[in-house]
Amino acid sequence: MQIGDLMLTTPVLGALRKAYPQARLTLLADTRWRELVEENPHLDACLFMDKKGTDKGLAKLWQFIRKVRALKFDLIINLHRNERASAAAAFSGAKYIVGYSKPLFSLFFDKTMQNPSIAHHIGWGPGGVFPPHHYVPGWEHQVHAHLNVLRKFLGIEPDDGGLEMALSEENQQTADKLWREHFSAEDRVIAFNIGASWETKRWPDNYFAQCADKLLEKGYKIAFFGGPMDLTIVQKCVSQMQNKDSKDLHIFTGKVSLAVLAGLLRRCCLFLTTDSGPMHIGVAMNLPVITMFGASPVPGFYPYDGRSVLLKSPEKCHPCGIHQCPRAGGENLACMKNIPVAAVMHFVEELLDKFQGQPAYKLPFHKDDYQCRVIDLSKGEF
Repeated sequence: MQIGDLMLTTPVLGALRKAYPQARLTLLADTRWRELVEENPHLDACLFMDKKGTDKGLAKLWQFIRKVRALKFDLIINLHRNERASAAAAFSGAKYIVGYSKPLFSLFFDKTMQNPSIAHHIGWGPGGVFPPHHYVPGWEHQVHAHLNVLRKFLGIEPDDGGLEMALSEENQQTADKLWREHFSAEDRVIAFNIGASWETKRWPDNYFAQCADKLLEKGYKIAFFGGPMDLTIVQKCVSQMQNKDSKDLHIFTGKVSLAVLAGLLRRCCLFLTTDSGPMHIGVAMNLPVITMFGASPVPGFYPYDGRSVLLKSPEKCHPCGIHQCPRAGGENLACMKNIPVAAVMHFVEELLDKFQGQPAYKLPFHKDDYQCRVIDLSKGEF
């Protein structure tokens, strides 16, 4: 139902196609993210649910489920444990239903399992207040958890091809044209994504501003990405830059679709990003990533790329899984504030030197090398 959730299911599609080459594979996803999967070569069809529009509400959900039932699926694999997805699977009429499920809907599944990448609240604080007193973060990467569904319930050893995203010829041409309008062939461009769905996933905007200034001074070009909801924080970030009027600073925030974003990212040489949906799109485009994790659990959602670097907060409350930091004053968002610019720039420069500023599409693919490098700042690893 979210960009990252959907991108992390793409290795399952390739694994299923290899295991069942003659099967008809259909993916159900949120209509907002259709560009991420509608060109996937492993799929025969997609079903898109407009949960915030035409399919909103219980009556509309049931109408949608009737469409699913009419297709008479042999097998349903549910990889999203929320009420809507669980209901669509439970009442699909499929011959065999497996995967993750909410408790009541699980009665209609043939087999279910816990999703070990998702955080679990196992107790509550005084008076039942939030945040939970006992919080257990995910302990296994989401991709590994999904592939284990195939192992456990289908008896196959899935081939892990990593994250994938295919672009239509039209979207690739649009991205190429936009690139030529902004950059020359020899430009080395670093992508920035500073927004995130949770406040606690955002590295301070003035820290991003410092990184952008340093990279511009080294001769790199900077491209800011993100959706329309990110435009305000990008503008605030840029306003704090010493080089905010540089011709080498390009703002694409809120101006491109997800597919065009992917087409642009494949031409960049590095991606400095929060834990976000675009982070996973960058990985699918073969782009090395540097990311900072505060509230997010590292084992569950690290960038699925062995060349990338994740800087883990030194704060003891990491990972809290809370959307808004409950700490007051200078301690508010300490998890992100205490990931220093110097540490991030150290690894930015290391990866730029290692890959010599080559664009992502020129870098070799790295099958089976998906464990990113985790820098634990609480252990003095920098």
